[in-house]
Amino acid sequence: MNIKVVRGNPTPEELAAALAVVRARAAAAAATPSGAPGPRDAWSDPSRIAAARVPSPGPVSWTRTYWPS
Repeated sequence: MNIKVVRGNPTPEELAAALAVVRARAAAAAATPSGAPGPRDAWSDPSRIAAARVPSPGPVSWTRTYWPS
């Protein structure tokens, strides 16, 4: 692996820190299986939105669009 500094003049400590981050990310990417999806975020889980039953559509369904809690 070749890394080239394009701008600036990093100190040896800064360069070592940057290389440690790059190596850690490369090791983490190599450890995960290539075809497997990552853990699902709860924010994007569709069951979070559709937890309650939705009324079936009908001629008066517009009257049931607001459900006070």
